[in-house]
Amino acid sequence: MRSTAVRRKEERAIEGSTEQVVAHVRQLIEQGALRPGDRLPAERDLAAHVGVSRPTVRAGLRALAAIGVVQSRHGSGTYIPDGPPSLGTDALSFLAALHGFTRDEMYEARRILEVGAAGLAAERATPDQIATLAEEVASLFASMADPQVFLVHDINFHRAVAAASGNPIVASLVEMVSALYYERRRDTAARASDRDMRDAAEMHRRIYQAIRARDADEARRAMHTHLMQASAHQAKEPEGPEAAVKVSAVKGRRAKH
Repeated sequence: MRSTAVRRKEERAIEGSTEQVVAHVRQLIEQGALRPGDRLPAERDLAAHVGVSRPTVRAGLRALAAIGVVQSRHGSGTYIPDGPPSLGTDALSFLAALHGFTRDEMYEARRILEVGAAGLAAERATPDQIATLAEEVASLFASMADPQVFLVHDINFHRAVAAASGNPIVASLVEMVSALYYERRRDTAARASDRDMRDAAEMHRRIYQAIRARDADEARRAMHTHLMQASAHQAKEPEGPEAAVKVSAVKGRRAKH
């Protein structure tokens, strides 16, 4: 039976080898040998080049996938994602579970990020990005009978605005927060009233129109109004039986600090 010291030595060796894989892929990116949309070399080629085993290569690629640097496509290989960069959401989800992020905190964070993003989108959005926003607005009005589908188009609209900001840091942060918001909201989306969904669709149209008109001030105002209104509407929704338990647990944790 191996001793604890031997196991720890082996674990450190594996960790070091994994870091070699990560460093190699980063070097390829920095040298311009890998760009968004490119496929990485095959596992066996990476293993031979770095001088590690294929399981170690896979461990390195999993580490890169966790932070959004690479994306595995079944039967096709591993790619550098094309489009807006995305950060892994696991860390934020763990923090949310640990600290019990409230609805007000979520919307406050969204206002900080998305109001500015809307203004930048009005200044920088490409014709294709504006067309994408128009499609999402049309889909919102078409899906008001299905809250879950409406939610998907709601999230997609906000992601599209962030992408149109032209700032990859803002786009990454909005992607991360949007994923957490969707995770929370999909369990409660059915509680939204028809009027609330109609108001939301109208506000998305107003934001889109401001961006299309290149009116940055109006885009920021419309996004701020929309997020404030959405937060207020959700606060009035009937709570499910699990809500009281969650609120009690959050209050208990915070009271200890």
